Amino acid sequence: MTLTADTADSALVDRLLKSSARQSYDPDVDVDWDAPPVPGLWWMQPERMSLYGTPLWDGLAEEQRIELSKHEIASIASVGLWFEIVLMQLLLKDVYRNDPRSARTHYELTEIADECRHSTMFGRAIGRFGVPAYGPRPAARRMGHLVPQVLRGASAYASTLIGEEPVDRWQRDMMHDERIQPMVRMISRIHVVEEARHVSFARDELEKSLVGITKRELKWHQFVVAQAAYVTMRSLVHPDVYKSVGIDPAVGRRAALGNPNYRATIAWMGEKMVPYLAEQGLIPESGRNRQTWHASFLLPKD
Repeated sequence: MTLTADTADSALVDRLLKSSARQSYDPDVDVDWDAPPVPGLWWMQPERMSLYGTPLWDGLAEEQRIELSKHEIASIASVGLWFEIVLMQLLLKDVYRNDPRSARTHYELTEIADECRHSTMFGRAIGRFGVPAYGPRPAARRMGHLVPQVLRGASAYASTLIGEEPVDRWQRDMMHDERIQPMVRMISRIHVVEEARHVSFARDELEKSLVGITKRELKWHQFVVAQAAYVTMRSLVHPDVYKSVGIDPAVGRRAALGNPNYRATIAWMGEKMVPYLAEQGLIPESGRNRQTWHASFLLPKD
């Protein structure tokens, strides 16, 4: 991610490297992939699901709701996998340009290794669930091809936070919830522990990248970050998940986007990140980019 000139090894990078050495997981070993699902347990929190509280939800039997939870979490995991592959491209571009002797480069390589394991873990989990790898919709996939070429500086690090922090909050809640399948809780725990380091690094790099930028540059970053928020959050639940319980995808999508509970869930996921990005000047107080943030549901209407 290039984003700033390489500097002397920082205390933060040293700490993150030591933390990575001390506390990292191997999903091949630490997840019990052979354990059968526990009958009656959810795959994600029902109150965080896109249709919860709607007439469509009321019309589903308990077994259908649990089945839909499996498809929704698979959709979110597959979007997370897509995001991490994009992030790895940004990190690799930065590593390619930077000094291989520096601790910063060593940390970026360590983060890439983390993301490789996470992507493998998510892919394997979706396969274990026995459901499609939904991924983002075509428009988001096309945007993903462009991201490594257009993202730079503050917008690259802010977009990283948008991809990581909301899902992190959702998983922190889920990993302690005994209503959830044990495999899902362990996957959430692994991701939360390792993503915490990635968030710390991205926040530090974001703040350094904002030093000395012009008003024109800031407006560009505000635009890109708003688009990243909209595309990422609107991509989490693919409309095709609703087919699993006999709901037309267009009908389900319309109900989800209009669902006050789902909008509140997205806002809850972003409660720590959104004020931080606003403090950094990346969420304007008015205008079209702020409207895009509202449309992402991360920022409730004023």
